[in-house]
Amino acid sequence: MKLTWYGHSAFRVEVAGAVILIDPFLENPLFGGDRKAAYAGATHILLTHGHDDHIGSTVEIAQATGATLVANFEICMYLQGLGVEKFSPGNHGGHIDFGVFGVSFVQAWHSSSVMAEGKPVYLGNPAGLVVTAKGEKTLLHMGDTDIFSDMKLIDEIYQPKIGIVPIGDRFTMGAKLAAMACRKFYSFETVIPAHYATFGLIDPSADKFVTEMKGSKTEVLVPEVGEPFTL
Repeated sequence: MKLTWYGHSAFRVEVAGAVILIDPFLENPLFGGDRKAAYAGATHILLTHGHDDHIGSTVEIAQATGATLVANFEICMYLQGLGVEKFSPGNHGGHIDFGVFGVSFVQAWHSSSVMAEGKPVYLGNPAGLVVTAKGEKTLLHMGDTDIFSDMKLIDEIYQPKIGIVPIGDRFTMGAKLAAMACRKFYSFETVIPAHYATFGLIDPSADKFVTEMKGSKTEVLVPEVGEPFTL
């Protein structure tokens, strides 16, 4: 599995037969690269929830590549109205099999909406996304979330080995709670911090999280923006 972090919670995940973009907020200030190159060849776009900093460039990518949007029903219907033609909705507890990979929707403790004409539009419940592919380690993108005890049940059911974990504080878990979640509830081999350094209101680096994870058997991988890596 090849992954590329584009800043914030935006990731490119490449497995045999599919190029998956998760929460492709390519407008974020950490990513100064070529947006078209970042989403070239995309086959699927996965969204954890409906906030602008996660929907990001979805409409542009879907129209340019023909990629299939995978998100909850409300997000799919909303983005269909903005020009997304191919979509495959799901929701908590459900699994979607795309042949070369599958996606399961799990709980996240957050909110999900977008501002339209000055008013918030409800976009379903937020989710974490479990990505499975033959011959690859199972990946959990937590989306935006607080810590909650049922994370242990998610670990038991799906046994993810790679975790993408929000650590920025204020709107998600901060370093201490994120590390507690990884240590107490999950059995990750590798964790990748996300949702930090993008805006002034959240933590400017992953340093606190790295410190909180010291002594854990779990590897903490802090990627460089736009630099692919393989797990």
